[in-house]
Amino acid sequence: MDFRILGPLEVARNGEPLMLGAAQQRALLAVLVLHRGEVVSTDRVVDELWGERAPATAAKTVQVYVSHLRKALGAGVIVTQGRAYRLAVVPGQVDAVRFEALGAEGRRALAAGDAARARERLCSALGLWRGEPLADFTYEPFAQAAIARLQEPRLAALEDRIEADLALGADGELVGEIESLIAANPLQERLRGQLMLALYRTGRQADALAAYRQASELLRQELGLEPSRPLQELQRAILGHDACLDGAPACGRGARPAGGGVPVQGAGVLRSRRCGVFLRP
Repeated sequence: MDFRILGPLEVARNGEPLMLGAAQQRALLAVLVLHRGEVVSTDRVVDELWGERAPATAAKTVQVYVSHLRKALGAGVIVTQGRAYRLAVVPGQVDAVRFEALGAEGRRALAAGDAARARERLCSALGLWRGEPLADFTYEPFAQAAIARLQEPRLAALEDRIEADLALGADGELVGEIESLIAANPLQERLRGQLMLALYRTGRQADALAAYRQASELLRQELGLEPSRPLQELQRAILGHDACLDGAPACGRGARPAGGGVPVQGAGVLRSRRCGVFLRP
């Protein structure tokens, strides 16, 4: 059985989606999936589903919903413990957990310099997403913190996959995608650095420097900050046509070892294909 929250809530058995009932009943299951393995009291379920508008019959309604869900999911999936419930699943049955594991494998491969494996693992992780997380509960208070929490590692995985693609030489193909991600996440310095490098490697030095100026102006206006040191170093490297940016073999000057440096304001590092590091995740 597969519990999916990286998109609208869905549960599938042997690949076939199950009927989960009406919206409120599905919301109860979503609460249990978000707190998988935990014992969730009836009072907490009531609070998550209705808040201060809970009807007098809320506890009884929860019992009815659980009964219906048990019929859909089968015995032993929702366990009653006193006046509480627990979703009895192993981590691999939840798509968000598999996403985290695949993303971690991708990051390890990226750190080890295996861009091809990193890309494969990260694409597998991102392929689990079917849309916005818990898309059918976007405006429900119980889901909003979880939705925000799930979005952050998704963006990080996208940035890691772009870094792997840059290491594999897919520079020009990435510009449009990176620009779209920047439009949605304008203060992400790592994306800004990735755009600058992709533009530079496709012969668009002026556009790469314009992307830096745009980032610099936005950071000053929005946060009162200068670009991070790694982003400034990337700009200087572009101005100086540093061979490291093209992946030349003899370019140890100015590079930092993997693991070095401290990320500032979300800045990451772009690893040149054969030399050192300018911006590191």
